[in-house]
Amino acid sequence: MSGTSDYLSKTTTPCPASLLDLARAGNTPRVAIARAGAPLPMQAAQEGVNAGIMRPIFVGEQADILSEAKTLNWDISEFEIIDTNGEAEAAKTAAELCGAGDADVLMKGQLHTDVFMKNALSRDAGLRLGARFVHLFALYSGGAETPVVVSDAAVNVSPDLDTRKDATRAVVRLLHAHGIRTPKVAYLSATESPIPSVPNSIEARELRDWATAQVPNAQFSGPLALDLIFSEKSRDIKGLQDDPVAGNADAIIVPDITSGNTLFKSMVYLGGACAAGLVVGGKVPMLLTSRADSADARLASVALASVWSNISDQE
Repeated sequence: MSGTSDYLSKTTTPCPASLLDLARAGNTPRVAIARAGAPLPMQAAQEGVNAGIMRPIFVGEQADILSEAKTLNWDISEFEIIDTNGEAEAAKTAAELCGAGDADVLMKGQLHTDVFMKNALSRDAGLRLGARFVHLFALYSGGAETPVVVSDAAVNVSPDLDTRKDATRAVVRLLHAHGIRTPKVAYLSATESPIPSVPNSIEARELRDWATAQVPNAQFSGPLALDLIFSEKSRDIKGLQDDPVAGNADAIIVPDITSGNTLFKSMVYLGGACAAGLVVGGKVPMLLTSRADSADARLASVALASVWSNISDQE
C-alpha cells in the first residue's frame, strides 16, 4: 500500500551535542513556564534541568505542578512555584516575571497559544522593545553541527518588509552565536529572477539589496527558489556559480507563514531534522511548545533559548 506516509523519514536527528555545549557555555537561564502543571511542560523542564541548561520557575496551579513532578519522580523543592488559577493568570504572571527581569526565558505550558501570546505582547508585561516578534526554527540534520535557520514559520502570517528585516538581523545574530562568521542568508521565492507576476520575488531582491548594505558580516541572495538554496547541482546547472549563497545557505527568510511552516515541517518529517524553535524580538526569548514536538525537539528548543538569552547578556 502506497501513500504519503511512504515519504516520511525513517530516521530522526537527536538534539545535537554541539547545541547543548553552546547552551552550557553561558549562564543558566531562569525559565518562567506559564501553566506548567501538565506532562509535556514538566517533562521539558526536567530534561532541561538534567541537561544543565535551565532553571525553571513553575507558574500555574500548584497542586497540578506537584502532581506532575511526583509522576516524574522529580524532587522540585529547590525551584520556585507561583500558584495561579487558569490560563490567563498564568500567562500574565509568567510574562510579567520576564518583563520585570526576574526570569530570562518565557515558555508556554498547558495553555492556548493565543492566550500566551496576547499576554506576552501586552505592553503591561514589559517585553516589547520596539522590534517585531519573529519566530525562528533552527533545524539540525544528520551529523551537522550547525543548523539551517528558517524564519518565520509560526507567528507572522504575512510578514511585511520591516518584519523580514528584523528576521534577517535575528538569523544572522543566531548563526554568529553558532560560530558561523559569515552566514549565508537566502530570501525564498519561486524563481531566481525578480518578476512582476511573483511579487515576493521583487521583495526578495529589495531585501537582498538592503541586507547587503545594512547587515555586516553576512552574505545575502534573493530571490532564490528552494532548489537553488539547497542544491549546488541546481546552482551550477542554472549558472549561478558566482552567487555567494546559492547551493549552501545557512538561513532562509520566507515570504509568508505557509511557505515557512511547510518548509520546516518538510525538513522534520521528510528529512528527519531536529527542530529547535523560539520567538525573538522581545526582552526575552519565548518558547512555543507543541504537543507534536519530540523530546529531542523540546530539549533543543530550550537549549536554543539558552543560547539566545546568553547572546543578549553579552550585548
